[in-house]
Amino acid sequence: MSNMINYGNGIYAIDSGYMGPGQDAIHMIVAGDHIAFVDTGVSASLANVLDAMNALGLRADAVAYIILTHVHLDHAGGAGTMMRHFPGAKLIVHPRGARHMADPSKLIAGATAVYGATHMREVYGEIAPVAAERIIEARDGDTIMLGDRPLVCLDTPGHALHHICIVDKATGGIFTGDAFGASFGVLDAGDEQFIYPTTAPSQFDPSAMRASIERILGLAPTAVYLTHYGRLRGVPKAGRDLLRRLDAFVDLASRERNSGMERLERIGGAMMGYLCKEAREYGCQLTGAALEEKLAPAVFLNTLGIIHWLDMDKKPANAHSRGN
Repeated sequence: MSNMINYGNGIYAIDSGYMGPGQDAIHMIVAGDHIAFVDTGVSASLANVLDAMNALGLRADAVAYIILTHVHLDHAGGAGTMMRHFPGAKLIVHPRGARHMADPSKLIAGATAVYGATHMREVYGEIAPVAAERIIEARDGDTIMLGDRPLVCLDTPGHALHHICIVDKATGGIFTGDAFGASFGVLDAGDEQFIYPTTAPSQFDPSAMRASIERILGLAPTAVYLTHYGRLRGVPKAGRDLLRRLDAFVDLASRERNSGMERLERIGGAMMGYLCKEAREYGCQLTGAALEEKLAPAVFLNTLGIIHWLDMDKKPANAHSRGN
């Protein structure tokens, strides 16, 4: 089926449909008679999940866990809806995100402030709470047994303080949410995958992001699975590119630290110019307005995150020396 990719070893990417095709993946792990999902998309994404399960002959009562890499709504907006449909499942989430799943009102308010009520209603739909007794807080190093398949949780801040990654011990792959950036097929050059950091508001911290990326690289994963979007090959090179581009984001933001109300336009313009140049040099076939259109949503959110970081008096000169 067109909205599902089978990567083998019981790992699938299901297109959530959020913001169009190929933008937002829900990863499904199947271990015998047990199923886990990593991230959920939005409430409307459930239809694609059910289609994928039906195509594979999978039962709803086999769903044991719904794991959230973090609680931003493109990753967790559909959690309440999915939990309602899979009553035997437990929700796995970072301790800092657990309360927001039990009561999503602050998440809804924050996202509405950025996007507006109409966008929230049309794109995210219902954001339902999850009963507290069904939520498991995942701390660093905690192991979830999906049947006999261990899934290990890693605390990976930088994109958000409430971010975890999930190591699949059976394959050596890691499900990285937004901790290891974003990579979309339309920006690739042949087999080479173009990747860039995700610095969206409101908890971006470059030193923590660097430490998390380096931690992931230190585990020598066989592959990483990005929510945006799917399996990333050639992880060591991708990691080097990601760290270099993170440094560039910090540098271009630092130059506009004191430019007042013009920062959004100036930082956004600098980031767009930088990413377009990097993508063209990488061999991306998109050019001009088509390339800018593809990058525009990420540049907007990344710029907001960087500005928030600047406003919290982070010190760019020390960005590479601080740990988690």
